[in-house]
Amino acid sequence: MDLQPEMILLDQSFADKEEAIRACGRLLVENGCVDEAYIEAMIERNQLVSTYMGNFIAIPHGTDEAKRFVKKSGISIVQAPNGVQFGNDDTEDVAMVLFGIAGVENEHLDLLQKIAIFCSDVENVVKLADAQTKEEIIGYLQEVE
Repeated sequence: MDLQPEMILLDQSFADKEEAIRACGRLLVENGCVDEAYIEAMIERNQLVSTYMGNFIAIPHGTDEAKRFVKKSGISIVQAPNGVQFGNDDTEDVAMVLFGIAGVENEHLDLLQKIAIFCSDVENVVKLADAQTKEEIIGYLQEVE
């Protein structure tokens, strides 16, 4: 997994899940991974099926139709220590770490698998949520390789 410090935002807070998803998408746009239209497809995808995965993580990504907006595979990471509500107000679907994903062909499936394995242990998610530096986050996720 090729993680770049410029694709990581630390200690963010958001009014709602849409704002958080847009932050993930903005990093993908700014780093040349996707066209601007991909961000709307990320919002649409989350409306169709929640991108909240449990264990305090969400993995926003575009719809299948949005693959045409992907220029190169990439992953953005947004840390939100105060949490972002992904469910209804009465659910506990709160994400503290968001992984924005864009993949050429099926490259994103490999990224998703590595993230899912690492984050299946909630203690690993806590490490990511508590990390103080971008390098710390990269270090934890590179252990997955």
